[in-house]
Amino acid sequence: MISYKTLEVWRYSMKTVKEVYDLIKSYPSEEKYGLISQTTRAAVSIPANIAEGVGRNYKKDTIQFLHYSRGSAYELETLLCVALMTKIIDEESYNRISKILESNIRLINGFINYLNHKP
Repeated sequence: MISYKTLEVWRYSMKTVKEVYDLIKSYPSEEKYGLISQTTRAAVSIPANIAEGVGRNYKKDTIQFLHYSRGSAYELETLLCVALMTKIIDEESYNRISKILESNIRLINGFINYLNHKP
């Protein structure tokens, strides 16, 4: 069994979490139970689902949890759009985190494709 900690997709997802936590420091405190909470949950869910899927040790389960991870990434993307739309973050911050998130999604898709074609 491989360790999820050695996977590039998991390590990059952890980088995404760090970037999100750095970003939300600038959010207004009244968003603590709203956008901040939802955004951190979605970000943390990305590497958590990768780890859980790999921990299941079955290809089908791993792929299913990678789909959950990708769904969390899209949820995070939407929450960042809301933050931009409501002017909680500026366009420069949004573009920077979006590039990181897009790379993260590509890695997740790549890992899904790899596992789907692995015998």
